[in-house]
Amino acid sequence: QVQLVESGGGLVQTGGSLRLACAASDRTFSKWSMGWFRQAPGKEREVVGRINWNGADTLYTDSVRGRFTISRDNAKNTVYLQMNSLKPEDTAIYYCAIGRPYGSASTPIHSFGAWGQGTQVTVSS
Repeated sequence: QVQLVESGGGLVQTGGSLRLACAASDRTFSKWSMGWFRQAPGKEREVVGRINWNGADTLYTDSVRGRFTISRDNAKNTVYLQMNSLKPEDTAIYYCAIGRPYGSASTPIHSFGAWGQGTQVTVSS
């Protein structure tokens, strides 16, 4: 089973930027749609954004659209989440997950799995 490892989290001030990375252990990574999710303390996990299998299409939740960008480098088995104009409400543990083979950016949320261990993002006010 493919394993995912997130990195790049940290502490940043409001308005700052971070770039998260999610590295996959399996070369079949390139055929899967991918998603970024987050879970804040006391809240349920929510989707941040999704990317289709070849990187041509993305979909974002309303609260991050225009500030966050998902991209992928299939040659490196890695998907990225560029986060700009960060706000305190973006504070959460961020996870990546695998969707469906040759999946679109609209891959249903319930289809995602093989979760990584997460990386903490803290935005100070």
